[in-house]
Amino acid sequence: MSAISLHPISRKNYDLVKHIHVEGDQALFAGTVKQAFEANEPEVDFHVIYADDCPIGFFKIDCGFGTNNDFAVDGELGLRAYKIDSQHQGKGYGTRAVRALKPYLQRQYPDAVSVVLTVSILNPSAFACYRKGGFSDTGDLFSIGISTPQNIMRMALK
Repeated sequence: MSAISLHPISRKNYDLVKHIHVEGDQALFAGTVKQAFEANEPEVDFHVIYADDCPIGFFKIDCGFGTNNDFAVDGELGLRAYKIDSQHQGKGYGTRAVRALKPYLQRQYPDAVSVVLTVSILNPSAFACYRKGGFSDTGDLFSIGISTPQNIMRMALK
């Protein structure tokens, strides 16, 4: 079984992750890597998911998420644009990478008390992945935006 590891990347590392894409509704829910790199979001950090030495996934950590969303706590991190490349889905990488998030985020963001995310109610696979990886469903829905209502999920880091 491939070793999963998470690493920060800079905005100069687009070539490392530009091949990562998802199909259909997943692109609607998580956007594209290209969109992430084109967005002007200074409070957002980029991260890559490796299986052994191969970059297979990407996600953003939004350090301003708690300030910019009423359902989040000030100082809380936001997990956004989490994706595993479509060629690597169905192999357990997504859940294993989510399980690796807690210790990884504790090292990268030692002052953060928790991380929060939203996941579409029409995306039960992603919901199950996050739950298996250590996130808890808050029971609340986020309904603003272009997508369907979204479950709000949270994972304590302290």
